[in-house]
Amino acid sequence: MSVSIFYAILVTSLATFLSRFLGVLSSVKIKETSKIFNWFNCLAYSTLAALIARTVIFPVGVLSDASYLSRLAVVVLSLIIFFVSKKNYVYPAIFSAFAMAVLNNYF
Repeated sequence: MSVSIFYAILVTSLATFLSRFLGVLSSVKIKETSKIFNWFNCLAYSTLAALIARTVIFPVGVLSDASYLSRLAVVVLSLIIFFVSKKNYVYPAIFSAFAMAVLNNYF
């Protein structure tokens, strides 16, 4: 059992780091103001937005026990903290974990 877990971690790590390495190699000649860079940036943000929306609307696991209202409240409050903190990603991420724990356990 532990050997198969080790192989799974090894293969996924290699795939992740290989794709990142190839991205670094291929992005050397791409300007940050180019249309292709802007397209990839939009693609990354839209994928992240879709994953967050899927997690909020169709949760899996323990998160499915939380109500829609509590999940929506955490998302809205986290967005407010994101903009108040001058688009810092750390504060809303930490806040969302604590807020979901509090809302799910006490309300």
